[in-house]
Amino acid sequence: MKRALIVGAGGMGRTWGRNLASHPETEIAGWCDVSLPSLEAACAEIGVTPEIGTDFPALLDQVRPDFVVDVTPPEIHHDVVNLALRAGVPVLGEKPMAHSMEAARAMVAASEESGKLYMVSQSRRYNAELVAFCDLVRQIGDIGILNADFYLGPHFGGFRDEMPSPLVLDMAIHTFDAARKIAGQDFVSVEAREWNPGWSWMKGDSSAEARFTMANGGVFHYRGSWVAHGCMTSWESEWRAHGSLGGARWDGFSGLSGEVVEGSEGFFYPTRALEPQIPPQFRGGIEGSLDEFLWALETGGTPQGECHDNIKSLAMVFAVIQSAAERREVSLDEV
Repeated sequence: MKRALIVGAGGMGRTWGRNLASHPETEIAGWCDVSLPSLEAACAEIGVTPEIGTDFPALLDQVRPDFVVDVTPPEIHHDVVNLALRAGVPVLGEKPMAHSMEAARAMVAASEESGKLYMVSQSRRYNAELVAFCDLVRQIGDIGILNADFYLGPHFGGFRDEMPSPLVLDMAIHTFDAARKIAGQDFVSVEAREWNPGWSWMKGDSSAEARFTMANGGVFHYRGSWVAHGCMTSWESEWRAHGSLGGARWDGFSGLSGEVVEGSEGFFYPTRALEPQIPPQFRGGIEGSLDEFLWALETGGTPQGECHDNIKSLAMVFAVIQSAAERREVSLDEV
């Protein structure tokens, strides 16, 4: 049984609390938040009685957990993660890794220096249909173009409505991270634009488009809006990929299809339909990320979202913002 210390008792912190409390291999040994009433309410809601407190360093020393789950705001991640890692405690953290690339690089360095695992929970990687779509893409040859469309109109209220780049900073990392998984390679540069339509209820740029160049010379196109009324996409985006042997599509829900060329005659070459393979008994979302984190702790294997890999997805976010601000193509090496 692995003993966890949660940091953060907001909405997502409570979601993680339920996830840890229901998992057969974990228990909540400690829970920290700046608000003691929030902590007490969270524990009562979930029905757990861990050690609680508002002083994270003191609670970390008192509880001595097997791992920390960081569910704090992005600007706090750096302090929580570095303190835990330097105390010799592995960390499973919420996305995004950090509020800046400088902070993210320091967190990766702390993982290296401590020799302890730091994994970011990119929960949307644990989607059975996404896994099936990746399998289709692997069958269509050398990928030359990948498209993702994201159009939703959520009225969150609160901090998102005040952010300078709410779509790119808060949400697009999920799509960018998925694109890296789907393409099976990293991206080297981007040209991007951000804007805010006149009808937007957000103060910052709520819409964006970006053209990433892949390591193999292919292109990933992203188009998105967080103020889209009607005809909305899935939270997972709508996807289309084309490679040297065929194409594949995923509507972000259960609609999956693929075709590969079979023959070399005629105006349009004949094709054969691919059969999507949905993995059975699949644990999705944060349940899947917790399972993989525990597997990594047990085996020493490298999980998805391990900090050295996940920082590449974060770099895509900041490269888009820089490209849009400077109106030029930006190399990901720059950020």
